[in-house]
Amino acid sequence: MLSLSKCCKKSATEYSVAIRFSCLAMNESDLYPPLKTYLQAQGYEIKGEVGQCDVFARRGTEHPLIVELKLSLNLSVILQVVDRLSLSPTVYVGVPRQCSALSKKRKAVLKLFRLLGIGLLTIDPDRSSGGVSILLDPGDYRPRISKQKQSRLLREFEQRVGDPNQGGSVSRGGMVTAYRQSAIRIAMLLRDQGPTRASLVAQQSEEKKARDIMYRNHYGWFEAVSRGVYQLTPRGAGELEFYEKTLDQI
Repeated sequence: MLSLSKCCKKSATEYSVAIRFSCLAMNESDLYPPLKTYLQAQGYEIKGEVGQCDVFARRGTEHPLIVELKLSLNLSVILQVVDRLSLSPTVYVGVPRQCSALSKKRKAVLKLFRLLGIGLLTIDPDRSSGGVSILLDPGDYRPRISKQKQSRLLREFEQRVGDPNQGGSVSRGGMVTAYRQSAIRIAMLLRDQGPTRASLVAQQSEEKKARDIMYRNHYGWFEAVSRGVYQLTPRGAGELEFYEKTLDQI
């Protein structure tokens, strides 16, 4: 598939076209001249506003190259550009270099465009450093499965008892994870028995990592009263009451 970023190694400055507009006062059409200059240098014949396409370019027998010029990125832009894929597999979105979405969420934007097989380029209207920069070429997206993340999710799924969280909800006390369920079991035992040796807590709660959970004290529920002996803190006692409704699932 065509790759604009590999077509020409000339510096972006050679394709710079001075535009005297700030990003706020810019129109989409202001992005066209520098893009046309850039593409012409790559051997394309370019025409603007062909059908519903902002920029339509041809070079030999290659697939047509389509560029949609936008001042910002949003869902409407994405839907429009996805529709252009029915016309050609070589579709780009061209935005100003100062595009706020790229400044704030560049990595996420590139990941989404890669997933959709859409290219992305920026056009810099600044006279001193104007030009076109290819951030991403169109192409088939083959995401790599993160075995580490997948294993973490599978482990959480297998270790969590019951289904204590309602999908889509946000609990004021936090989601009930497998780790929290273990902490709740330990807290229940300490609430009923008072200060207890860690080895005995692990045995009676059947939590092999009980000592580690109490020592790390992630939720602030436990405190050591002597070497190897732990008790429930006032915070632990108070928050345990909040989780009483989940205890029947543990």
